[in-house]
Amino acid sequence: QVQLVESGGGLVQAGGSLKLSCAASGFSIRFNTMAWYRQAPGKQRELVATVTAYGTGTYGTSNYADFVRGRFTISRDNAKNTVYLQMNSLKPEDTAVYYCNRPAPEYWGQGTQVIVSS
Repeated sequence: QVQLVESGGGLVQAGGSLKLSCAASGFSIRFNTMAWYRQAPGKQRELVATVTAYGTGTYGTSNYADFVRGRFTISRDNAKNTVYLQMNSLKPEDTAVYYCNRPAPEYWGQGTQVIVSS
C-alpha cells in the first residue's frame, strides 16, 4: 500500500527555518521522481520543488520554483525512503499546506501546515 506521510510543519517567525519530511512506504523513492507542492488559503496548489529518480539520466537533479530558489532545498535519503524539504529564510508568503507528491503514478500525502509569522 502506497503511503506518503509528511511531518515537520509548524509555526515559525519570518527569517526562520523548517525542515519537512516525507516518509514513503509501499514503493522505493529511489526509482521515482518526487516533488513538494504547496497550497495557500484561497490559492491553487503550486509546485515548489522536484528531485529526479534513478535511471532518468539526471538522477538526483533538483529543480525549484522561482519563488523558493536559493532558500529551499529538496533532498532524498534512499535508505530511509524519505524526501526532505529544507526551508530557510522563510517569508509570510510561504504560509501554506505543503504536500509531498509522487508524480507517476500520481500519489499525494495528506499535507503539513506551515505558518510563517511576520
